[in-house]
Amino acid sequence: MSKRNQTLGEFIIENQAYFKYTSGELSRLINSIRLAAKVVNHEVNKAGLVDIIGAAGDTNIQGEDQQKLDVYANDTFIKTMTKRNIVCGIASEEEDDFIAINSQDENNQNKYVVLIDPLDGSSNIDVNVSVGTIFSIYRRVTPVGTPVTIADFLQKGNQQVAAGYVVYGTSTMLVYTTGHGVNGFTLNPAIGTFYLSHPDMQFPENGHIYSVNEGNYIHFPKGIKDYIKYCQMEEGDRPYTSRYIGSLVSDFHRNMIKGGIYMYPKSSLNAKGKLRLLYECNPMAFLAEQANGKASDGFTRIMDIEPTELHERVPFICGSRNMVEKAEEFMRNA
Repeated sequence: MSKRNQTLGEFIIENQAYFKYTSGELSRLINSIRLAAKVVNHEVNKAGLVDIIGAAGDTNIQGEDQQKLDVYANDTFIKTMTKRNIVCGIASEEEDDFIAINSQDENNQNKYVVLIDPLDGSSNIDVNVSVGTIFSIYRRVTPVGTPVTIADFLQKGNQQVAAGYVVYGTSTMLVYTTGHGVNGFTLNPAIGTFYLSHPDMQFPENGHIYSVNEGNYIHFPKGIKDYIKYCQMEEGDRPYTSRYIGSLVSDFHRNMIKGGIYMYPKSSLNAKGKLRLLYECNPMAFLAEQANGKASDGFTRIMDIEPTELHERVPFICGSRNMVEKAEEFMRNA
């Protein structure tokens, strides 16, 4: 069988021996994310046809209006993982606190916790721009058989056992890593099956795309301003092309394929940055490093940051290795 004809289910089974832990739980967990992604994909694709776009009337823990599809995606992923009796805890960007889950057989016997951004880039839903789901998986640190605690979720990114994203775009893709490279699977909507389409994904070491919200330029720190000027300079292989979608999943996905850098720095508007360490930056950093890229807050490796709270925000610079290192150089010299 050609590797490119391999389904996600077949790939998971074939590669189960490479997982850090081989009990089968992690495989079942990734399968449950696959199932939830297909359900959410169906709703995303009909968002323009039914009254599911627009605000739900609630505000999430971040102080942002929740889109109706945000709420739907959040409920779908939580219910799918809970009903399949795989995880002992879930933390979602849309929830104030983590959710402790008791096993149906014996209390708290499961070993994994999941942190999830159910619908990244949801402000783009009503203009038909790609949105996505980001997920991060850890083994619990508290004893099996006891309820999960905040300590199970406040782990450094370097403790992740798996991470990935789903991009709901012109085609729907699930991209993930378990620490042995990054592989992408494209959904065949006719039969509802994900097929391996992008094996062993890699960031080019250099790229020609920079992704940043230049509308906030005046608020950025000097190092970022200097790097943006460098990107725009007519010299060597520059100027680079500016491409910014406003959906982290979409920007990251494009840059991984074509080569580029994504930046969401701290600013005078967001003193700590805007992206969430646990739901967005850590999983994307894990993927980037597994794909020969790099992720940093400008000074420190993202996955070495010690989390202090569930919804912590950090500056984020991520992408092709040489581009990130050049941006770090500008930050150090500012």
